[in-house]
Amino acid sequence: MAVFHTDSYLQHLHKISQDGDNDDPQSGDFGLGYDCPVVEGIFDYAAAVGGATLTAAQNLLDGKCDVAINWAGGWHHAKKDEASGFCYVNDAVLGILKLREKYERVLYVDVDLHHGDGVEDAFSFTSKVMTVSLHKFSPGFFPGTGDVTDTGLGKGRWYAVNVPLEDGIRDDRYCQTFSSVMQEVKALFNPEAVVMQLGADTMAGDPMCSFNMTPIGVGKCLSYILNWELPTLLLGGGGYNLANTARCWTYLTGTVLGQTLSSEIPDHEYFTEYGPDYSLEISPSCRPDRNESQHLDLKRAAGMRMRTG
Repeated sequence: MAVFHTDSYLQHLHKISQDGDNDDPQSGDFGLGYDCPVVEGIFDYAAAVGGATLTAAQNLLDGKCDVAINWAGGWHHAKKDEASGFCYVNDAVLGILKLREKYERVLYVDVDLHHGDGVEDAFSFTSKVMTVSLHKFSPGFFPGTGDVTDTGLGKGRWYAVNVPLEDGIRDDRYCQTFSSVMQEVKALFNPEAVVMQLGADTMAGDPMCSFNMTPIGVGKCLSYILNWELPTLLLGGGGYNLANTARCWTYLTGTVLGQTLSSEIPDHEYFTEYGPDYSLEISPSCRPDRNESQHLDLKRAAGMRMRTG
């Protein structure tokens, strides 16, 4: 983890993790407290998440697989010396750095509801990693970054692509936006490997009450990336309706394997959590889509003009 995070942050996280000390006066300096509470054993848990992503990336480097998955990962908000947004380490950054040991150009794609600010910040000054994030962008909505004009800094200028969206977007419009952006990104950046964060808080029925997506739509976006046939690391992320998050990531695992899964939830310990229909499917709600096609087209065009001109 020290390949990205500072020693002082990791040492403090380790110290307070041993007894779950929420009262240490230094914790606030490291972002620990409000949305990153200190609980006993959090350091070991964070290390396990980061280690799993590093292991997955190493398997890609060793040619043991074409696609590697860590659904427990995708902690995309954590900064170099600060926890943020329920993220104590940034395993996505760790995975990208590992892949960079072999691949010159690594693409990061983030389809979580929230902007992947920690990953963008980590690579904002380099042209070796391009970050692409589709997310809700609204006054007061965390983390408050990721406007279309946020494009990177210094040598990394134009290597951050942000697609801010509004509430209610559904599969068809989201997938159309995703494919048009990724077509341009592929042509301009020509990545050699991909890290994709697949937070499930975009699902209809999520307590965030923002997007109106289903696993089918996210699966189409994933298939678009998989069709490039590049070494690909898949990570989880947000998702606060636990049953729907499980539905989404199960469906996406089937997409990776090329298998059509039964719609019936199998009997198991948590079967009752999947009521009332006990089905793999998630149906969109009737909430309105506040994204207009013309509005999205202008954002896509503005972003791509900045990167090509």
